[in-house]
Amino acid sequence: MSENDARAESLRLIRDSAAAIAPRGGDFARIRALRFTHSGFDRAVWGEICAMGWVGLSLPEEKGGAGLGMAEYCALAEEFGAGLVPEPLIPAVLAASFLPEAWRADHLAGKRLVLPAWQEKPGTLLAPFTTTFADGAVSGRKVFVSMANAADAFLVATDAGLALVEADGEGVSLVTSPTQDGGHFGTVTFEDSPATPLPGDFAPALEAASLASSAYLLGLMDRVFALTLDYLRTREQFGQKIGAFQALQHRCADLKILLELTRASVASAATVLDTSNDYAARACAVSRAKARASDAALRMTREAIQLHGGIAYTDEFAIGLFLRKAMVIASMFGTGARHRARYAALAPESEE
Repeated sequence: MSENDARAESLRLIRDSAAAIAPRGGDFARIRALRFTHSGFDRAVWGEICAMGWVGLSLPEEKGGAGLGMAEYCALAEEFGAGLVPEPLIPAVLAASFLPEAWRADHLAGKRLVLPAWQEKPGTLLAPFTTTFADGAVSGRKVFVSMANAADAFLVATDAGLALVEADGEGVSLVTSPTQDGGHFGTVTFEDSPATPLPGDFAPALEAASLASSAYLLGLMDRVFALTLDYLRTREQFGQKIGAFQALQHRCADLKILLELTRASVASAATVLDTSNDYAARACAVSRAKARASDAALRMTREAIQLHGGIAYTDEFAIGLFLRKAMVIASMFGTGARHRARYAALAPESEE
């Protein structure tokens, strides 16, 4: 078997294994039941995800991971997006590589959950952090911490590097706000909170998380497009299937192009992250993919609502779940506008 064939088989196996959690043909009863609950996801299902080894998918084997690349990670994230999986895979993967051994083992096993807390204001990617870390304590405020209620600890980005702060530690307070998709974001305040310093460069992990969120949006788009085509092929109006109307066919053709351009952009960026160490090339590839995926997912889901007609505006109809999820994920790890701005600043003239 050639190297390319082996890689393709690896990707297929990952997609097939994801069906245990996110079957492409499954219903959305589980997703609906978890909306606006305290944690926003099922800890039992999270345990299954960890047992599959997915949180350590990109970790080297000596750290308890599988040592796989970005293409495999994106394939998994894509399947999660198609199933609207609410469990915090991407934030957990981001945190995993920085944890000390004992915490990492529990994190990978699903016994404890560490979530990254890095953003200090809307619209930023990496920026100078105002959160301080001195004399073994962290002080500051972090916003938009996804699924923060479920965290056992936070991986905090500070002016002096990364720090691990336990969620129930002294001086830690949390306020959460619900999100459109039924999850929540947390605002975490640290006031001289005891912390453990952690080594590592946060920037590459953030790039991987940004691209994984693009792949999640790609899977979401793929599923919503398939559901929309099925609806157009079965819904009748004026004595014929509405999919036979030329105006709707043209709109679907445009959406298909949008979907495939996003797929190509995510795949290209995954290849760059797997093969290049050049910062500008990696950042440009990720920003290109995230900007496209964020914009395309929002357009795809909004058009799907229109193509389904009045029924799509009811909460009972599944298609609205995709729009709500897209509205949340499109802004995570940088909005489309923020990534376009970064791409414009970094891209060589030949790519502009």
